Amino acid sequence: MHRLTGLYAITDAALLPGARLLAGAAAAIAGGARLIQYRDKGADRGRRLNEAKTLLRLCRQNNVALIINDDVALAAETGADGVHLGRNDSDARLARQTLGQAAIIGVSCYNEWPRAVSARRGGADYVAFGAFFTSATKPDAVAADKTLLQRAKQELELPVAAIGGITPANGAELLAAGADMLAVIQGVFGRPDIRQAAGEYARLFDLSEPTMKDAI
Repeated sequence: MHRLTGLYAITDAALLPGARLLAGAAAAIAGGARLIQYRDKGADRGRRLNEAKTLLRLCRQNNVALIINDDVALAAETGADGVHLGRNDSDARLARQTLGQAAIIGVSCYNEWPRAVSARRGGADYVAFGAFFTSATKPDAVAADKTLLQRAKQELELPVAAIGGITPANGAELLAAGADMLAVIQGVFGRPDIRQAAGEYARLFDLSEPTMKDAI
């Protein structure tokens, strides 16, 4: 069972075209990514199927979860660890029926608390809020407040992902507010050295863990 915590690196077809996808994902994992999300909106299903299967092999070799963005059928066909659902996708209950009880199902909740409650009731394994900062990937994304992270940790009893314009400089404040995962696209895959970029995020989680002295 994969722990839903740590750097959640989301691929981008424009940043990682062709053979760069596998190399980029491998570099992110080497830097400390604990989850990889395959995100590709392209119409070529055969290509997407092959890429997802290739990523799954990489992730299995490294004990990292592979989540498929939006496409429940693709997640089922590849045997991926789970799926991430947006506003216009299948709901968590239907995804669970297709993928089984062991699947990881995440739901984007944007800045909408009722959507998070509904996702919890529907059997989601984690919820995601954002954008918390200006996002290069989705510049028009709605703004989310950090209090959503705090409330989710107190009331939902689910792991929580934060997304949207997150950098190594601002990520720590989201972890302090209650985020379990930092979901990042540009900040990892848009950097010249992907492994180094991933490592900068991964170290935030090391710093956020309580020391033995704090626990006593």
